[in-house]
Amino acid sequence: MSQDLEQSFVKQLKENQNIIHKICRLYTSGEDAHKDLFQEITIQLWKAYPKFRGDSKFSTWAYRVALNTAITLYRKSTRSVPTSSFDTTNVFIKQEEYNYEEEEQIKLMYQAVYQLNDIEKALVFMYLEDKDYEEISETLGISQVNARVKMNRIKTKLKKILNP
Repeated sequence: MSQDLEQSFVKQLKENQNIIHKICRLYTSGEDAHKDLFQEITIQLWKAYPKFRGDSKFSTWAYRVALNTAITLYRKSTRSVPTSSFDTTNVFIKQEEYNYEEEEQIKLMYQAVYQLNDIEKALVFMYLEDKDYEEISETLGISQVNARVKMNRIKTKLKKILNP
């Protein structure tokens, strides 16, 4: 991989690493699992980056890769997923500290979202990130109408979970 491509990847990853942290937070329940998933998503992004054509924003592409990686790894936790070695001698990305002591309301919301299925989690995450339904539908591979209907059903479901 060329040095320019490598530098471009590192820059994009630094700018978008909070997206990955948030996805990790949705699909894991502990700090170690969070770090493992963050690392695996980074590896998958790195492996796929040479094929990134720029047809969509890097963040949209990263969402898709990260969500697919998270869903694949944690949907069938008994299945082992092969990983690749990652040469860190040339690239060092400082991982920002992630605050695990969130406010009580955010914890309750995460607990409620954690009870949703994988696709519902992804939809809620993107909705909370202020993504429009066009980008949500593009990332998840569903129609905009389907995304809207699913989101309305998820809101009802979350209300029931949070206010039984």
